[in-house]
Amino acid sequence: MIRTEAKALVALAWPLLIAQLTQIFMGVSDTIMAGQYNATDMAGVAVGFSFVHPAQIFIQGLALALPPIISRLQGAKKDKDIANATQQVGYVLFSVMLVFFCTLPFLESLIALVPMSEELRPITSQYVFYLYLSLPGFALYQWLRNYAEGLGLTKPTMMITLIGLCINILANYILIYGKFGLPEMGGSGCGLATCAVFYGMLLANLMYVLNAKKLKPFALFQQWHRPHLATMFSSFTLGFPIALTLLFEVSLFALVAILLAPLGTVSVAAHQIALNISAMFFMFPLSLGMAVAIRISYRLGQGDHLAAKHAAQSALLIGITVALLTALITVFGRHFITHAYTEDPAVLSLAASLLILGAVFQFSDAIQAISANSLRGYKDTTAMFVITFISYWLIGLPIGIVLAKTSWLTSEPLAASGFWIGFIAGLSSAAVMLGFRLHHTQRKALSPPVH
Repeated sequence: MIRTEAKALVALAWPLLIAQLTQIFMGVSDTIMAGQYNATDMAGVAVGFSFVHPAQIFIQGLALALPPIISRLQGAKKDKDIANATQQVGYVLFSVMLVFFCTLPFLESLIALVPMSEELRPITSQYVFYLYLSLPGFALYQWLRNYAEGLGLTKPTMMITLIGLCINILANYILIYGKFGLPEMGGSGCGLATCAVFYGMLLANLMYVLNAKKLKPFALFQQWHRPHLATMFSSFTLGFPIALTLLFEVSLFALVAILLAPLGTVSVAAHQIALNISAMFFMFPLSLGMAVAIRISYRLGQGDHLAAKHAAQSALLIGITVALLTALITVFGRHFITHAYTEDPAVLSLAASLLILGAVFQFSDAIQAISANSLRGYKDTTAMFVITFISYWLIGLPIGIVLAKTSWLTSEPLAASGFWIGFIAGLSSAAVMLGFRLHHTQRKALSPPVH
């Protein structure tokens, strides 16, 4: 049974992995191409990305409530309910997106509150502005993407994001350097390119959903269902803890980038390079986790709790094995990888040292990502919220601040390295607590009902 679930997980996960890597490569390509332009633009893009990425992650987290809902309905052979459930989640996503979008007029004032060198400020502001303009397209893209993925159709997302990445790289080049008669925009051109690409990916996803034969039986757009507040609230309460789980981790990294801004361009740039590389490797357990949430939900819809447990066990086994490989690649290939971003010796040296710490937490990151997504499959999402809040903000961040900013525990402040040691502490705590919670949830699901 474990082998069966492992094969099903791999089949679901590898297109998700390509899609997730491609999506993260969009941010990576922004950073690399801005860095090739100059270090100041790269730092401005890094700080700007830290502003917008939490909003994107929050929207994506809410959308991740959709695959377990759909997959469970499909497993229970309730296909006629899928369109309504999907549309209700779409209403939730669009409403939340509007809340973020309404903050657009206040972005300049918010960015002004962050201490940074004046040379970074205009680049950061323009980059953030363009990414905020992309939020409606991003939200609807995530909605349609998760609809297809919830039905086990993960390859279309892979193809669309691959094409989107290629267009993003070309558009970056044109807008950064001002080719074909366009103005030379520097790092801020990356934001405009990404904005255009997200709307293009939305259009491509829409065309797929409208025309795919495998999606015809579910008739997503055949009938529009009115917003149903009780169903919307139920979807939101499932997705909100997922969004916060992702947000607590991502915003921790984003906040560190902002806290490092007063220390200068080298610290910000090195942190962003190491973070980009670590984020790419994190896509392996995250994609596996997304797949196991779909698989567990489907098995629970069938009423097969033992198969659901085997799916989680298979995912953890695969995830830990992959983490070992990526940690080895990080350690032994760190100098080669960082040269793709910049030739600045100070930035390269600091980024390489941070990647050593990044290799350490890849094991914890794999366990916590797969455990959290397994809990998502069980619809046990509130525990994710509590555990990640404690782990990231009450354990990881305080340890990072103490080590980075003070000499209470060390002879001198460790700066960026101190924050990364805090990451290790936070992610390890999350891995342990989420692992125990998953074991408890599985045991409870397998226990015979008490009459």
